[in-house]
Amino acid sequence: MAQTDALEIRGLRVAVDGKEILKGVDLVVPKGEIHALMGPNGSGKSTLAQTLMGHPRYEVLEGQVLWKGENILELSPDERAKKGLFLAFQYPVEIPGVALGNFLHIAYQARTGQEVPVGRFHRQLVQKLKLLDMDPSFANRNLNEGFSGGEKKRCEILQMAVLEPEMVVMDETDSGLDIDAVRIVANAVNRIFAESQGKMGVLIITHYQRILRYIQPLHRVNVMMDGRVVLSDGPELAERLEEMGYDFLEKRLHEQAGFVKEPSGSD
Repeated sequence: MAQTDALEIRGLRVAVDGKEILKGVDLVVPKGEIHALMGPNGSGKSTLAQTLMGHPRYEVLEGQVLWKGENILELSPDERAKKGLFLAFQYPVEIPGVALGNFLHIAYQARTGQEVPVGRFHRQLVQKLKLLDMDPSFANRNLNEGFSGGEKKRCEILQMAVLEPEMVVMDETDSGLDIDAVRIVANAVNRIFAESQGKMGVLIITHYQRILRYIQPLHRVNVMMDGRVVLSDGPELAERLEEMGYDFLEKRLHEQAGFVKEPSGSD
């Protein structure tokens, strides 16, 4: 039975350009909780994020993604967004000629289904910009055009703050950020999550532990390897991964399965 208050992924298999990347992902992220998804490069983390939001390049071979009891794999990306799903991109794109403030105003009205006067929305936007230590002048700049890497990532979290989604997927938002920017982004996520009063779920996809050090609360850490979630535990798992490394964990998992992986490069 589907959990209507959770994002529930069941047996998800996905191929890219004919190659299977996700090989049966099972994962549940309830509203009111922050989960992390960690794993080495190439494990399928970003493929999962893009599939959740409906990128056409990713072919679903099998499985379901249930949100509010509905299999959203049958919905278009904009329909998924209107139902409260949000993806913070690893590599945000530039959109010349589209002012950030205008973009967010239109997106907010589409998300809520309500018309909001420009002046009232602008006042709300200024408050959200302050949350991320962004100057109000950003509202008049073209979306991500000429932004630094850190500014682009803050802009992603700004969109999250404005749109108030019910389920957030952050695809390696911390990549390329210095420690100060990581702290600002994490603190903003903490505040937005707290203000949602249990009405938001968050899945933070990351390769490293550093952003997770600032996330409060962190309810669960999941580890993906070779297209599957292979381990799930409390927040202390992130610290263990920092100490052990993914190679150590992969070797241990293979040993538990009854065989030892051959060294790379062997015949």
